[in-house]
Amino acid sequence: MDKIRITGGQQLNGDIEISGAKNAALPLMVAAILTDQPLVLNRVPELQDVLSLNELLEELGVSAKYDGVAKKLTLHGAKITSTEAPYEFVRKMRASILVLGPLVARMGVAKVSLPGGCAIGTRPVDLHIEGLKRLGAEIELNEGYILAKAPNGLVGAPIHFTKVSVGATENLMMAAALAKGTTVLTNAAREPEIVDLGECLIKMGAEIEGLGTDRITIHGKQYLRGTEHSVIADRIEAGTFAVAAAMTGGKVTLKHCEMQHLEYLTQPFHKAGVDILSSGTDVTVERKRDRLRGFDIMTEPYPGFPTDLQAQMMSMLTIAEGAGMITETIFENRFMHVPELARMGADITVHGSSALVRGVAKLKGAPVMATDLRASVSLILAGLVAEGQTSVSRIYHLDRGYEDLVGKLTKVGAKLERMHDKEEAA
Repeated sequence: MDKIRITGGQQLNGDIEISGAKNAALPLMVAAILTDQPLVLNRVPELQDVLSLNELLEELGVSAKYDGVAKKLTLHGAKITSTEAPYEFVRKMRASILVLGPLVARMGVAKVSLPGGCAIGTRPVDLHIEGLKRLGAEIELNEGYILAKAPNGLVGAPIHFTKVSVGATENLMMAAALAKGTTVLTNAAREPEIVDLGECLIKMGAEIEGLGTDRITIHGKQYLRGTEHSVIADRIEAGTFAVAAAMTGGKVTLKHCEMQHLEYLTQPFHKAGVDILSSGTDVTVERKRDRLRGFDIMTEPYPGFPTDLQAQMMSMLTIAEGAGMITETIFENRFMHVPELARMGADITVHGSSALVRGVAKLKGAPVMATDLRASVSLILAGLVAEGQTSVSRIYHLDRGYEDLVGKLTKVGAKLERMHDKEEAA
């Protein structure tokens, strides 16, 4: 199994190109089910999750052609040949549940395995199911599968989410785009990735109002056309590299990303003594003090602080002066990186959904193990500033969400390499 070995203590300086967002690309790919015409997506990152979803779409009859150099993905669902998303595909990635709504909307039937994904707490699909029922689908749960039927098509309806859910908002927005009549989603998620999906659906002929607010109105259409669309920048990747620059004390410019999608970093970075400034589509990050200062964050649905950056900010706090508190309100098991950071000398006390981090003068390199996608990158960040060498194992999590992480960090001065077991033994 591959590992990443990091030699700490290198300041990062230079430019990092930000990839297209994984969390935007995946629902956009699924939107190809809604039309029999080609959907061309630009700036699609080369990630394991993208490859896994391509496999599932091909299983359903959607052809997928990916140009890794141009980052262009062409999807064509001229004829859907299967309406079943088997467990062997869905278990790899939770986002596979997004095929449920589009399949029922276009084909009148779907059989989708209950999903797998990162072990970061229960993420039930009840909001997806209840929403589809509101649109007229008949749903059964049987032997680990969701069976959904709407032989006469879906019918628009008001749907109120009892909890803000990105996935359920995306699934039902796509389903409603082919439903008869009008659907109004209230307490809808407001993430930039949802706005991006909505804008692509509008290009495909959908009529959608209220994107970026918690009330989204979709006027269903009988037919959607193909289109070409570019995926927005990955704000989580950009945030991760911003933290890397802050921790190492260098000056890094993040190319082709949107500062408006990173506003939640402004306050904690300011408290920590880090400048984050934008110029057009470039964002420059530079630490202004010898040592970072502590800060507090609480994860919340967008536009609040994202749970996907919580682990990275915890790594930042481990070397800050004073203490900081991190409160996690989205997922209940998202502190699994704490024991691994402690192996490197971090001083972290967890009380339920909060973690008190007391900064230490220096972390020390150690062998550590990744538990999920964002936890794995938090250990890489810790390794960048740790004394000596850090070895991070189970990095297949990283391949799901970070495109060429080692290459991008190496380019700005980090010392790290990906190693295979044979190399490690040698």
